[in-house]
Amino acid sequence: MKKVLVVTYSQTGQLNAAVKSTIQPLLEADDVELHLEYIAPKKAYPFPWTFFQFFDVFPESVYLEPTEMHPVILNGDETFDLVIVAYQVWFLSPAQPIVGFLKSDVGRALLKNRPVVTLIACRNMWLNAHRKMGKLLEEIGANHCDNIVLTDAGSNLATFITTPRWLLTGRREAFWGFPAAGVAQKDIDNCRRFGRALSAALGQNLEKRGASLLHGLQAATVDTGLIASEMAGHRSFLIWGRLLRAVGRPGQLRRRPILLLYVFFLITLILTVVPITLVLKKLFQPLLANKLAQQKKQFEHPSGSGRSRMEEFS
Repeated sequence: MKKVLVVTYSQTGQLNAAVKSTIQPLLEADDVELHLEYIAPKKAYPFPWTFFQFFDVFPESVYLEPTEMHPVILNGDETFDLVIVAYQVWFLSPAQPIVGFLKSDVGRALLKNRPVVTLIACRNMWLNAHRKMGKLLEEIGANHCDNIVLTDAGSNLATFITTPRWLLTGRREAFWGFPAAGVAQKDIDNCRRFGRALSAALGQNLEKRGASLLHGLQAATVDTGLIASEMAGHRSFLIWGRLLRAVGRPGQLRRRPILLLYVFFLITLILTVVPITLVLKKLFQPLLANKLAQQKKQFEHPSGSGRSRMEEFS
């Protein structure tokens, strides 16, 4: 009997829906025992967010400052053959609740020396969050064997409108010609291929080899057109995050004027730097082709975007 731990934190329910689809084949397997942990911060984050609550988590998210968590049911002495960690992306970083779990004594004990599959559901920019998650798992001593990424299929311009609307109002339906916000239901349903592949791999003890279990299943596809924009955005986040943390702690009123200034800067960045970056990428694409190919391979590791096993597990 193989034992699988699933850890997830979802505000909107979208991520939990992706988790449910992914683990369904594992739940149906006779040789797999699955334990699901819905982790919860002691101070709950709202959904929908208010304006200042949303932006006030930015500095601590960027600097991976953990939030205080309710204890999980487990005590850390348990042994699992595989761990699935599902997380949201907050400001190009893993969400604070999942960071809180990973930095807790119990979380570290449960993941140490374990193969870990991560699952992300986000708008479109996940590269820095993936890189930071990899470092967190490396510090724990876990083996980050796979990464699954689900993104909003809408255009960059459309999701710039639809995602904030969803987060700040709770409304995600299509409107005024804009598509519905979030990951498409068909993409969530298709996550079952990952569960089937994990079940098959566990049945063959492949998790013990330390290699990817989900290669050839188009688990993580990088949009090279967004790499430069995300890197620029993250550098600015580090600068503004340091300033805001120096001004005060989360929730303190003296942070609000700086937060408003930051929001103005962020909107300006998105409306100017991002389009300019895309134009420059087009102009210099022949010169950047090798570099972009290397970056794509780096960020798609360990699972990759290949499709060679899609038919086998569809």
